Amino acid sequence: MASSCSFGSQLLPRSLSHRTPAAATYAPSSLGIARFRLQIYPRFRPLPAFSSCFERWQRSGVIVRAEEEARDSSHPQRGRAAGGSDGIGEYKELMDRSGVCDPLCSVDEVSSQDFKANYQPKTDLLKALTILISALAGATAINHSWVAENQDAAMALVFVLGYAGIIFEESLAFNKSGVGLLMAVCLWVIRSIGAPSTDIAVTELTRASAEVGEIVFFLLGAMTIVEIIDAHQGFKLVTDNITTRKPRVLLWVVGFVTFFLSSVLDNLTSTIVMVSLLRKLVPPSEYRRILGAVVVIAANAGGAWTPIGDVTTTMLWIHGQISTLATMKGLFIPSAVSLAVPLALMSLTTEVNGATGQSSTVLASEKMAPRGQLVFAVGFGALLFVPVFKAITGLPPYMGILFGLGVLWILTDAIHYGDEERQKLKVPQALSRIDTQGVLFFLGILLSVSSLEAAGILRELANYLDAHIPNAQLIASAIGVVSAIIDNVPLVAATMGMYDLTSFPQDADFWQLIAFCAGTGGSMLIIGSAAGVAFMGMEKADFFWYLRKVSGFAFAGYAAGIAAYLAGQNLHFSLPTSLAEIPLLSGS
Repeated sequence: MASSCSFGSQLLPRSLSHRTPAAATYAPSSLGIARFRLQIYPRFRPLPAFSSCFERWQRSGVIVRAEEEARDSSHPQRGRAAGGSDGIGEYKELMDRSGVCDPLCSVDEVSSQDFKANYQPKTDLLKALTILISALAGATAINHSWVAENQDAAMALVFVLGYAGIIFEESLAFNKSGVGLLMAVCLWVIRSIGAPSTDIAVTELTRASAEVGEIVFFLLGAMTIVEIIDAHQGFKLVTDNITTRKPRVLLWVVGFVTFFLSSVLDNLTSTIVMVSLLRKLVPPSEYRRILGAVVVIAANAGGAWTPIGDVTTTMLWIHGQISTLATMKGLFIPSAVSLAVPLALMSLTTEVNGATGQSSTVLASEKMAPRGQLVFAVGFGALLFVPVFKAITGLPPYMGILFGLGVLWILTDAIHYGDEERQKLKVPQALSRIDTQGVLFFLGILLSVSSLEAAGILRELANYLDAHIPNAQLIASAIGVVSAIIDNVPLVAATMGMYDLTSFPQDADFWQLIAFCAGTGGSMLIIGSAAGVAFMGMEKADFFWYLRKVSGFAFAGYAAGIAAYLAGQNLHFSLPTSLAEIPLLSGS
């Protein structure tokens, strides 16, 4: 049923602010739009079913009516306030006076009709037989002596097939998180057969699981903290202070606000927050799309210069390839240049020069949830405290993020105690909304790459690259270009497996360039980063539009950033000594 709108009408009675796929299509607020990210995979395009349903509901006027209902419900005479709804009243508001259910209430009926119209028994049977034959072939191959004798070839074949399944997940209708987990298990099974003994393979797996677990725990904690802030509308403190309507000024303001916001949050969350803001500030136009593309570039650039700004920099930081102070000193200027160059070039385009300063009234403003400012301050403080915690205690960063989550958990339980209508503002509800499938995708990819590292395949690849591309800067730059097409998480994980700290010590130019290139290289294509995919889904931006209008500017910024980094290393730029004494910066 990949082509049907199988969201289920049982989801509709819940509060409109709950993060269901249906709510994501019509919630007229920055928080409601943020719900959209559960349907966005970390790298590739949205689910086909989601896109088709969105377009069909938009054509039928359902979304327009829902937005009108939501705007009307904000009036003092209409129902309860957004923060005090139990969901049932909002469900009833979708009914018209005649008692006939709004089309949103009959999604299951539409889904059933679509399913009957598009159901193809022969195609489904063919897929089932293909999966069955593949499973039998895999089981037969695993028990074959050829696998033990040709471990490297078998693992390379499984990894290529698995990654192809991830890349073409939309065509195959397979979720890439499931493909990644299956690939990881198969690779470790092959490794256990080809290893000198099973005990050695188990020891390798135990060590790899500990390293991967640190990243997974960190991501879970950080995602939950961001969800809690989002639920309290905390980001309005940032977005509501942008009041300029001058096209050129707004271009630069949006770019640098996103740049600094993304240095603390992940680039996906920053993109969703800022694109939601643009919907309030600018009416639908080519200029708004350009601003959205600026958000993508700025979010990726901002995440590259801090250890907690991007998944790849966090991976390098946790495993000791980079430290806090050296990363911020070495990558801040290149990251800023990689944003400033596209902004300067875009300021000269006709889309910006010909834009007007009209304000959009599509979305109504919302009130911040109770204690929203307090939660925002504590949540941001918890994220910023992680490097300080690591510097003070010497414990891994995931312990710092779990400490911050625990503090925020107790705080939200205390300030919302006894109010049943605020349950959605507490941590348990936030845990149900985080992108769990994205975390499982990272888990599968990282375990898969660790199996290749244990088998020595990545070391052989590193030796090959060293023999043919002796310049480490060229290798890092090439990885950044490839990250515009292939997910940067496995690329960085593979690089970490190819080169250890004996090859390049901590904070070597190579590691810092990897952090910069893998983070900013994804801006060159709209599918090259989670930020780009979110923008594509929220603004319906086309791949070729981005390629024609934005990719050249993003590449210019990418190249300028690399040049700025190399120039800075030759000129030995550094922060003032007084800044280096701050615990946040001096911690490794």
